[in-house]
Amino acid sequence: MKHMLFMVYGFLFGALVCKGQTLNESADFKDSENLMIQSTSVIHDTELQQLVFTIRVKGLAGASVPEKVGQMDGAPVLGYVFPTNLSSTDVGFSETDGIVALALTSHPDFDDTPLWDENTNTIYDDDGVVWHPHWVVLNEDKRVPGGLSVKQFPKGDTKVKLPPTNPGMPMYMDSPGFAVIAHGPTIKVVVPLYRMNHRKQFNFDAVTAYMQVNTSNKDAPLLGVYSVYSIASGDLSLPYTVSDN
Repeated sequence: MKHMLFMVYGFLFGALVCKGQTLNESADFKDSENLMIQSTSVIHDTELQQLVFTIRVKGLAGASVPEKVGQMDGAPVLGYVFPTNLSSTDVGFSETDGIVALALTSHPDFDDTPLWDENTNTIYDDDGVVWHPHWVVLNEDKRVPGGLSVKQFPKGDTKVKLPPTNPGMPMYMDSPGFAVIAHGPTIKVVVPLYRMNHRKQFNFDAVTAYMQVNTSNKDAPLLGVYSVYSIASGDLSLPYTVSDN
């Protein structure tokens, strides 16, 4: 796994171009202090039996969000992402290779959390821009400049198992509904331990990245990573471990 991560890192800042894709990345993301990671942690709350994932940035965490483009194809997705060495089965997927990551995302063009009403307006399909979590499995993908995409599978593949809270897309993606709190320089997500197969010890990293949806180009992934702004470790080596409070 570590070998794969170093290999993927080699593509993160490459000059690859995905043919047929128009990037809808905001020009200010690259130099935004809101996306420049200063530190990260995962704390095991031993009393409440939950994990608190945190990313601290130089600016205001969560203050930058993508601009709406008005359609699914080319829809921008901004993320604060925790790559881990967890197994896919730890978070409810069937066994598969790849990097299991907890991604906190904002995307104003669509809502992929149909069970959750993040803006509490009693409408369940209008709050994709509100920061919310996804479990995903990432794999190496040279078709996009960021070198990674969310792992896909043939639609209707009965061998693939997804958690019941998945949004119904043919990808290893779940919409678990965990609480996300952005306050000042930190963005946090609170995960009950039982929702992670009671895994209290694992390695992780933290990344800020721009992703984009593709529904028109068969030579591009459905959801690929196009830019990486900051990596806590600097090399995606997953050096961080869980601490008890």
